[in-house]
Amino acid sequence: MSKDRAGAGLGVERQRQDCVELADRLGWTVMGHHSDNDLSAYSGKPRPGYRALLDDLEQGRADAVVVWHTDRLHRRPVELEQYIDVCDPRGVITQTVKAGPIDLATPSGRMVARMLGSAGRYEVEHMIERQQAAKLQAATAGRWKGGRRPFGYESDGVTIHESEAVEIRRATDDLLAGMSLHAIARDWNERGVTTSTGGPWKPTEVRKLLARPRNAGLMEHRGEVVGSAQWPAIVDESLWQAVRAMVSDKSRRTTTGNARRWLGGGLYLCGVCRAPLRATTAGTGGKGRGFAPAYRCQHGAHVVRRCEPLDEFVEAVTVERLSRLDAADLMREQATVDTSSLQVQRLALQARLDELVDRFAAGEITGSQMERGSKTLRRQLDELDQKLANAAGASALDGVVGEGVAEVWPTLDLSRRRAIIEVLMTVIVHRAPRGRPMGWQPGGTYFDPRAIEITWKAS
Repeated sequence: MSKDRAGAGLGVERQRQDCVELADRLGWTVMGHHSDNDLSAYSGKPRPGYRALLDDLEQGRADAVVVWHTDRLHRRPVELEQYIDVCDPRGVITQTVKAGPIDLATPSGRMVARMLGSAGRYEVEHMIERQQAAKLQAATAGRWKGGRRPFGYESDGVTIHESEAVEIRRATDDLLAGMSLHAIARDWNERGVTTSTGGPWKPTEVRKLLARPRNAGLMEHRGEVVGSAQWPAIVDESLWQAVRAMVSDKSRRTTTGNARRWLGGGLYLCGVCRAPLRATTAGTGGKGRGFAPAYRCQHGAHVVRRCEPLDEFVEAVTVERLSRLDAADLMREQATVDTSSLQVQRLALQARLDELVDRFAAGEITGSQMERGSKTLRRQLDELDQKLANAAGASALDGVVGEGVAEVWPTLDLSRRRAIIEVLMTVIVHRAPRGRPMGWQPGGTYFDPRAIEITWKAS
């Protein structure tokens, strides 16, 4: 019985009991019981119970079938014909609780069976049509269509589940900061953050979660955003647009990663190809020694370097430079604001522009529609680029130069530290030279600063 609304299989049990009582009245002995609970005879999905029934008939283990109704056996003509092919040459009798006997040995009996099958198929198709219409109406009205509780919201689908919403916001920031989907899934699993059904997270599930329009308070129907929803947003739409653009990038890998946002993701450059390094994980060497957070070139394993010692080195160099007597001179023409929000907005606009081009290529919009839309988006991109250019004239170093930098630095959030690093220097990570670094001790962390090239942007 598919979609047993009574719960716990009680509907199936009632139908089975009705079938047993009918067999007793007919004087038949029940040789076996087959059922496919929650597997519709209409869906076309494999039904193990039904397949086992046919096997019993083909092998001669049974010579009659008792079923609650013919639509419990099949609602697809192809299945009915298969059932007839099995039953007719073997003289198998079919009795139903609700529709009486079905004589498949005669043309009239087969006609009745086919008519009942056609009627059942019509009922299901009509039901599906009504359900789809109701879902479309709910979608266009911005109402929740029901189903499994969405992560980040309560069971009503509208009220925010605050502790889960915090995780979504954090993961959104982490992803935009360069953290991998696998790293986010790993972090949640290690901290006991489960899916709405209590299961562990996989990178693919994290991708679906962070890219869903629901997070931005938008309603989706059949893969398309159809308008605003009745539930509140968890993240800003611009952040969601940026995340959607990022996770739809086929070149982005769901590689393993660490559980926190690292300083240099997207900032440090590969010494071989000058591509940005991404935070992921790498083997620590030797069989069974596990993995550790590491930066890796996004174009391959040109360079791989442990995150923690590299970040500590860069931060130590930064603090030392900001502590010098002439550090105030660095504020002369540097940025005063963190432009990360502007960058996110630009990424979202670029994603919308790319989507517009894809829709034109798919024939969903005309050339004139694409031209009007792209003109508007490009004007907005130009305005953002101008804001970013203007922002380059003030100081991100405000309050973090001179005496006391060593005490202030640990209190800064990651985005502020990244902005300062971006203003001050270019960090290029080369392949490690041969030989151990000076002062290295057996059992200690192997980090060679000789492979790190820092070029100051301001002097």
